[in-house]
Amino acid sequence: WGCAQEDRGRSPQRDFHILFVPRRSLLCEQWLKEQGVLGSFIHREQYSLDLIPFDGDLLSMESESAFKECYLESDQTSLYHAAKGLMTLQALYGTIPQIFGKGECARHVANMMIRMKREFPGSQNSIFPVFDTLLLLDRNVDLLTPLATQLTYEGLIDEIYGIQNTYVKLPPEKFAPKKQGEGGKDLPTEPKKLQLNSAEELYAEIRDKNFNAVGSVLSKKAKIISAAFEERHHAKTVGEIKQFVSQLPHMQAARSSLANHTSIAELIKDITTSEDFFDNLTVEQEFMSGIDTDKVNNYIEDCIAQKHPLIKILRLVCLQSVCNSGLKQKVLDHYKREILQTYGYEHILTLNNLEKAGLLKPQTSGRNNYPTIRKTLRLWMDDVNEQNPNDISYVYSGYAPLSVRLAQLLARPGWRSIEEVLKMLPGPHFEERQQLPTGLQKKRQHGENRVTLVFFLGGVTYAEIAALRFLSQMEDGGTEYVIATTKLINGTSWIKSLMEKLEPAPF
Repeated sequence: WGCAQEDRGRSPQRDFHILFVPRRSLLCEQWLKEQGVLGSFIHREQYSLDLIPFDGDLLSMESESAFKECYLESDQTSLYHAAKGLMTLQALYGTIPQIFGKGECARHVANMMIRMKREFPGSQNSIFPVFDTLLLLDRNVDLLTPLATQLTYEGLIDEIYGIQNTYVKLPPEKFAPKKQGEGGKDLPTEPKKLQLNSAEELYAEIRDKNFNAVGSVLSKKAKIISAAFEERHHAKTVGEIKQFVSQLPHMQAARSSLANHTSIAELIKDITTSEDFFDNLTVEQEFMSGIDTDKVNNYIEDCIAQKHPLIKILRLVCLQSVCNSGLKQKVLDHYKREILQTYGYEHILTLNNLEKAGLLKPQTSGRNNYPTIRKTLRLWMDDVNEQNPNDISYVYSGYAPLSVRLAQLLARPGWRSIEEVLKMLPGPHFEERQQLPTGLQKKRQHGENRVTLVFFLGGVTYAEIAALRFLSQMEDGGTEYVIATTKLINGTSWIKSLMEKLEPAPF
């Protein structure tokens, strides 16, 4: 605001404008008015940025507080923005004839969309619909998936280094050009920043694979690329040389892409082969397959005693709670006491938030529904094939994300087959149909895929995205998926968004 204030002292040579993203707020304008600078802005505009395309099949609102606002603060602003974003999408790509949803927030968004459509009769457009179905899913219908460690290549990059708006920052020493005889004198100190999306051919191929299947792809690629460079020795005629030179830029880009991903894979492998990663994963997988979820876990106790990062502890304890439909009061109190005594009593608010969100709670009904849900939805698969997967459970090496299983079953054979389980999951499930003007009803050609937009309200992980892409690519799947979300999350960023900062008293 310095600019607007400096303006008052001089002759008015400059024009000031203010652009609110994603929209103007009364609170902001009020504050500017109190500072006495509101009048200095010639234009006060808003730019409603709802859904931002991150990739060919992925849109995000990047609203990190959406989950907390919806489930802890009963603030539905982000749901309104989601509904607005969906209305814009329909204005561009046609009215979506079928809406399915599961969860309280999903119900709200669908209601708002129906109301907006009623209030703006002009919004009825004559565009042929691109999407056949919209599936609205609440994050709290599936609290389990983000807590587990993602095991796809992209998921692990996010778990370990954190992907921010498709960029990742990596430790630079792995990326230093190796020069002969210098003995690594001047190693770079700035983190290496790389953009990750499917415009990069190699990344598009490996991003959604289980990490254990990535190494073989990289070594195959290395052979192909070095063979391509060898070709130059066989280029004899001018035509052949010209041909080789024309392919050079593409080959060099492929070589540097391969070098980068080989370095990233080495960094990740150092972590995934560590004892601690293995122990942590073993406990996660025991919980998800239903082993010993109702008693205090030794590994978690050891981690607390060794003061491992608090978020790691919270992820595991919440995972145990979700896999047991809540913990027995005695077990819950034990964990809470251990955590508060080790990490400090200021975390009592965080524990309270986790309970309110349904992540870490006492078992109220006295019975654990998770085994029924797990068996009916086939959430745990023992014989998982990581190299050539035949089921979405490969993204967590055994666990099939509940959210994606719901999407898969909706497409075939339909949710009627799982009525009982849907009732066990939080929030209502529903179906709405939107009338299409005559002449826009789709006549499906034989072999033509249906297109479903899955909107995750409260965040989605890269592993879930990988699982949906896997379903899109299945030969006999018959459905293509486009993914939208309020935020791209992983267990760490998600738990962080629910933690309360309690500043120690200043005395």
